[in-house]
Amino acid sequence: MNIVNKKLISLFIPKNISKNVHTNASLIEKCTEINNRNPRNLELLRIARKPSGYHLERITREYWHRLVLDRSVKHVTINVEHFENGTVVSASTKELSIKKRLYKLHDSSAYMNLGRILAQRCIESGILFVHNDPKQIECNKYNLILQELENNGIILTEPSRFKKANPWDLERPDKPWEVLE
Repeated sequence: MNIVNKKLISLFIPKNISKNVHTNASLIEKCTEINNRNPRNLELLRIARKPSGYHLERITREYWHRLVLDRSVKHVTINVEHFENGTVVSASTKELSIKKRLYKLHDSSAYMNLGRILAQRCIESGILFVHNDPKQIECNKYNLILQELENNGIILTEPSRFKKANPWDLERPDKPWEVLE
């Protein structure tokens, strides 16, 4: 390296940076409080509130993420909806990158490919459990979507919500945030 490059590097990179490099273990030892900014953390720990709705309602609302299929005359759209925030992940035959690789937009191969794409997008966004309403559409093509979701690692039932056990309860469930080994 010539002298000009060394002087430029010394201007932009302070010399005390190399002295302040620590290992993760030393950072954890000095850590006094943790601020988790993940809004889905309580859902992953299974302690977040699930809205139950009224017991006389047709559509159950006891879910964190729900699978919704929307079929129009030309296109098919599959959404994963959060109970508060609306659509989180979606896949549709309206998307040009999907549309140009399909022969038809309504045949069974389109449904299978949408299921694969949605599963990949869900896994990339951290959604592993999706509520599937059994009273939703009953057709072979919808079953193809469900089968592809399961084959690609998405579980179609959400885990039950953890409820703290009372002192008089006979069974006490394991806490989901504790590792038992």
